Amino acid sequence: MSSNLPKIYLHNDDIPENISLGNQIAIDTETLGLNPSRDRLCLVQINDGNECTHLIRVSSKINPAPNLIKILESKKIQKLFHFARFDVAVMTKSYGVTVNNIYCTKIASKIARTYTDKHSLKSLCDELLNISLSKEEQSSDWGAEKLTENQKKYAANDVIYLHKIKQALDSILERENRIDLAKSCFEFINTQVELDLRGWGNQNIFDH
Repeated sequence: MSSNLPKIYLHNDDIPENISLGNQIAIDTETLGLNPSRDRLCLVQINDGNECTHLIRVSSKINPAPNLIKILESKKIQKLFHFARFDVAVMTKSYGVTVNNIYCTKIASKIARTYTDKHSLKSLCDELLNISLSKEEQSSDWGAEKLTENQKKYAANDVIYLHKIKQALDSILERENRIDLAKSCFEFINTQVELDLRGWGNQNIFDH
């Protein structure tokens, strides 16, 4: 697995200004825990779909990140997430931005792959790409002063396959005439994030 990883570059607080990422990137976050209102952002991973993965270590006191924010806010750059609801909430809270042009592979999978209830990134890699994804470092301390090599590889693994997964899911969505439904769900993510951060959480506001 590790031999197939693209190049990994580690940055502090922001991505360098002169890096060209194209118009579609895969992006993920690592946090101190799973509560966006409580647990701070520790790492942002970005993959350009080709050879490079950029890991951005975020200080405990979040510093300005104008280059990253420009990417997040850009309507021209499509951001591929797996479970965008969480990652977008964390970055919205951390940087006070609106993340634009979102694609979520978990939502796409739930709409496309109705023959299964397995929609984790690991499950998608297993079925769609025939790749076994290790999740051993999932619960490690991402706020530590120095990342281990295993943490770096784990973080990179969370973004290097999203482009191919999107292609596979889009084929099913198009085949089943569900692509517009998925896009409508992606457009609702920022509203769901605002509901989450304001305290509505998992309440179904459409219930009677």
